[in-house]
Amino acid sequence: MPPFRAPVNGHGRTVCVTGAGGFVASWLVKLLLERGYNVRGTVRSPDDPKNAHLKALEGAADRLILCKADVLNYESLRAAIEGCDGIFHTACPVGPDDLKMVEPIITGTKNVLDAAADTGVRRVVFTSSIGAVYMDPNRDPQAVVDESYWSDVEYCFNTKYWYCYAKTVAERAAWKIAAERDLNLVVVNPVLVVGPLLQPTVNASIEHLMKYLTGSAKTYANAVQAYVDVRDVAAAHLAVYENPSAEGRYICAESMLHRGDLVRILAELFPEYPVPTKCSDVVNPPRKGYKFSTRRLEDLGIKFTPVEQCLYETIKNLKEKGLLP
Repeated sequence: MPPFRAPVNGHGRTVCVTGAGGFVASWLVKLLLERGYNVRGTVRSPDDPKNAHLKALEGAADRLILCKADVLNYESLRAAIEGCDGIFHTACPVGPDDLKMVEPIITGTKNVLDAAADTGVRRVVFTSSIGAVYMDPNRDPQAVVDESYWSDVEYCFNTKYWYCYAKTVAERAAWKIAAERDLNLVVVNPVLVVGPLLQPTVNASIEHLMKYLTGSAKTYANAVQAYVDVRDVAAAHLAVYENPSAEGRYICAESMLHRGDLVRILAELFPEYPVPTKCSDVVNPPRKGYKFSTRRLEDLGIKFTPVEQCLYETIKNLKEKGLLP
């Protein structure tokens, strides 16, 4: 790997953030600007009003350039990345978990890593997913999941968990390219990300919460989910980028909640909403989640926002934006 020296701050350094208008990426751009970096954010249309929140960030007028680029178009990526010290590859297709997202996730990741190698970028931080870590039917349910765990690709494919399949294949491809081309790669593996929005539109993970407040969900599933605050995810990306000793993968998570616990918290915080009180599965016992370790990020100084605080600030933010009554 090429040598990497941690910046005292971002002043004079230029970094690229792919998919800059996204949920996590918007907070990351904000942090990078606050840290003094020059930021190139790739978006499909720089003049699209949905990117106005990026241009309004403090420091954006002088140190943010929105570049028209698509992760499926290598040349557009290379043009945006040329001359950058580092890359944060956060761009990822959103929408239904179907087979259509597989190719863009995998090909886009390969294009970013190849462009990084071809332009001499010093460090790449890739936003992978917990979906590339824990999806293995042979995993001991009592084991503490850490960064050494990998999802079973065949299992993800056969069960049609396409997002987990794509993220696992894409991350493995990223590590392969990094090894072959001597790239300095670090990976963050977040769980479901919630928290206040900077962007004007609701993303898929926030819709996961909103359905329990709008009345569209009459029951809750017998399921578990791990959650993390978007601001902590952004901070984790910056931490692994700036710490020269950071290497490998970093699980980014705060709490594991059963849906019953999630709706209970939402009902207690916001009793004015029609939060469901009944589980759709009245036959089986409540599902149990897996245990996970976040020691590696904690060792870098990341302190996770408690899930109750995160949920409160998320819903408060949605109300302030007029996305919830």
